[in-house]
Amino acid sequence: MVKNRVDLMAFLQKPYPFNEDLKHNTKVILFISISIFAFLLLFQPISINALPNQQKINLIIGLGVVTFLSLSLNLLIIPSLVPRIFLRKEWLVWKEILWNLWMLFTTAIGYLASYKVLGILVFDFQMVMKLLLVAVVPLTILIIFNQDRLLKLHLKTANDLNARLKENRNEAEKLVHFDSEYQKDKLSIKVKFLILIRSADNYIEVFWKDGNVVKSQLIRSSLLRAQELLQDYSYIFKCHRSFLVNINLVDRVEGNSQGYRLFFENLDFDVPVSKVSINQLKEIVRSI
Repeated sequence: MVKNRVDLMAFLQKPYPFNEDLKHNTKVILFISISIFAFLLLFQPISINALPNQQKINLIIGLGVVTFLSLSLNLLIIPSLVPRIFLRKEWLVWKEILWNLWMLFTTAIGYLASYKVLGILVFDFQMVMKLLLVAVVPLTILIIFNQDRLLKLHLKTANDLNARLKENRNEAEKLVHFDSEYQKDKLSIKVKFLILIRSADNYIEVFWKDGNVVKSQLIRSSLLRAQELLQDYSYIFKCHRSFLVNINLVDRVEGNSQGYRLFFENLDFDVPVSKVSINQLKEIVRSI
């Protein structure tokens, strides 16, 4: 019993994304309101067969309008007036349940009020229960819409993530070809093994991982040409006028009064980060 209570509390505290898409909600409200009107007109579940046609139409239109106003109040107006309450990151399962019960309550009260204003039928307990059951219909449709929205959202996110993961894997496995003015200096390595490139007068020195060993090679080329060659790889970053580095292989970052320096495993030197590149470095690190 205690375990079940703990499990229930844990479930109620789980995050549940609040639907804050006002444009989407407006379309849903219109659809549900029209659906309620059609449902009442076709099935007449609240014993209105005996009413004259005009009164019957007035009542059905009234209930459709109440549905529209109730959903508009709860899905558009209130979230716009007090957005702090409906923050997606702070919305939980128990809040969603209470919110749906509140919408059911306001819709049912609206239905009761429309009967009173129109003065068409006399209330009894059975009539009230029927109206409550009718009020469940728009809420049920809304929940179905939200579940469908969440399913599509999660599927799209999962597909996007899978595509990005696949893209990253393919990208990391690509070979990059460093051409030289001298045929013998050419070099081809996988991008994921590239550690850094250092400018050295008319040459660049390329450092890469080969197992647990770091290798290097001088190539007669410019750092600018190397940067253009690697421009499609977001994790290859020009941190200084003399260095291109692979952020993924940085072992640690140290800071002192002169600025930041990057350290790489099995390299006997560190790499400076220019002042103009510090903010870009932070952005790149956050994005990977």
